[in-house]
Formats: sequence, C-alpha cells, structure tokens
Amino acid sequence: MRIIVGTGVFASVALLAGCQTWGPTWSEVTGARYNIPALNEGPTIINQLDGLSPGTAPGEAVKMTSGRHTLVLQVVPPPSVTGLVDMEKTTLDVAPCTRYYINGRFDAATSTAWRPFIDKEERIPGCQLPAATK
Repeated sequence: MRIIVGTGVFASVALLAGCQTWGPTWSEVTGARYNIPALNEGPTIINQLDGLSPGTAPGEAVKMTSGRHTLVLQVVPPPSVTGLVDMEKTTLDVAPCTRYYINGRFDAATSTAWRPFIDKEERIPGCQLPAATK
C-alpha cells in the first residue's frame, strides 16, 4: 500500500518549527524614529540579528531575548546625503523588557559616513521583569 501525504502537511510542520514563542519576558529593537531628527540623522532598517534576517518590515520592532546581540543596520539617509551609504555592524547589550530605538547619525549633513546610536530606551508594556534572585 502506498501512502501519499500532501506537501501542505510538511509546509505546516516547517512553519510551526520556525515560529518562536515568547514568555512573559522579552526585549525589542526597532529602527523607527522616536525623537524629532536632526538634519544629520535618519531611521534604520534591521537587516540582520545575530546573522539571521529578522523577517520584519522596516520600522517594525524585532523581539529578542535579553543579552548581547549583533545587529547589521542600514540607515535611511536624509535628503542632503547623496552617494552610497554602507551598512553598519554593531553589538548591543539588551536588558529584559526594554525597547530600543536605534537610529543613524551622519558625520555631517552631506556625509555618507554614519554610526548607529540609541535614540530612546523604554519599558515594554505587558512584559514581566524576571524575579530577583536571592
């Protein structure tokens, strides 16, 4: 007897295996703007988190565990910047239940050289900080 299983079953299993669930504690990083930008600043796009694509839309927060993470960021330059703008790799120590707004600051209003900076840190509503250990 021959049993044929549709590919939909395998796709569903693969999809479920790739899902990550979050407990009561998580952290987030986003490239969205928080403060009114200076002329030499722009929002960022998170291209990689620890070597993997986060699979999120630009400006959407990326959930992660607390601890040290490596990010590859692409900046959206202000209109005064012309020319090729490189991506930047940075390391971030992430605290639990904290959302980080990471933007890019250019060396000058017309320069293509830039560096990431934390524009804002805020507590994530609904996230539960881990209990203190004694």
